[in-house]
Order: sequence, then C-alpha cells, then structure tokens
Amino acid sequence: MARHIEADGIRVLSTPSMVGFIEETCRIFWDQVLPEGYTTVGVRVDVHHRAPAVLGSELEVQAIALHADDRRVLFWVEVWSGKLLVGYALHERAIVEKAAFATRVKSMITSSAGG
Repeated sequence: MARHIEADGIRVLSTPSMVGFIEETCRIFWDQVLPEGYTTVGVRVDVHHRAPAVLGSELEVQAIALHADDRRVLFWVEVWSGKLLVGYALHERAIVEKAAFATRVKSMITSSAGG
C-alpha cells in the first residue's frame, strides 16, 4: 500500500511513494525485454509532483522508453488519477547483470563493515 501524508485530515499520496511507483513500473516494463539474469536499477529521477492523489484513488503509471542502449534506459513517465495528471518524471535506469550486481553490493557491505 502506498504511503500517504495527512494535511488537515486529508490523506494524500506522498512524493516518495509516487517515485516508488515510477521506479517499479519502469523496472517491470524493461525486465520484459531483457535477457534472463538481467534487470535494471534506478540511477536518476527528475520528478514533478503536480497534484494530490487522495487516499484510495486509483493511479495509472504510464511509461515510454525514450532512449535505450546496452547500459542505460531513459523513460518519460506520467502518473494519472483519472483525468488528473498527478505527476511526471524523466527516469533513468542502469541495466545490470543480477549476479554481478549482487556480488558487488555484498563486497561493498563487507568492506564497509570492516572499516
């Protein structure tokens, strides 16, 4: 369930939650075209939260890939609540091999724990 913030008793979608929807939508979208063992990780989000979405409202996240190469994908994303544009973003994701990425993260965790 998305996190909301409350203002004068009205609960609305928070910007971090909207970013989470944007990232998850783009990951799922691009995972469908990647070879087995690959995924994407978010590296940049330029988001504009234009209007509130009240708790319980349905959201539609629409993503279009603007550019892709063997390392990165750039998306244009819009978040709608009915006919209301809630927000939009440019979102960039890096393409990674899952096992290599996990090894790298584990190495970073191990080295930071020792220092």
